[in-house]
Amino acid sequence: MIRVDAIWMATLPLDMRAGVDTALARVVQVFGAAHPHHAYLFANQRANRMKVLVHDGLGVWLAARRLNQGKFVWGNRLGGSLTLSAEQLQALVVGLPWQRLGPAGVITVL
Repeated sequence: MIRVDAIWMATLPLDMRAGVDTALARVVQVFGAAHPHHAYLFANQRANRMKVLVHDGLGVWLAARRLNQGKFVWGNRLGGSLTLSAEQLQALVVGLPWQRLGPAGVITVL
């Protein structure tokens, strides 16, 4: 099992043709370093594809997800990054409004 202690979202898009080395370089550029047991999320310009890079302490894993319909609800801070909880990541992956998901799974009005 891959352990993930922190989840980071890059708000600027990533070219989905990027491989492990390019994604890792973007992690270092945006977040300063790739820390062990951290996951880093990237989306393309249209937000219908996502890549997740995870540093497991020994190496890196790169996973991709593509939506056939709709798009991921992505963060909108220009040039920055956001942190997400495990519950927010689960909501993001299925297309729910993860920004409104609070403590104990409570969804609030913006």
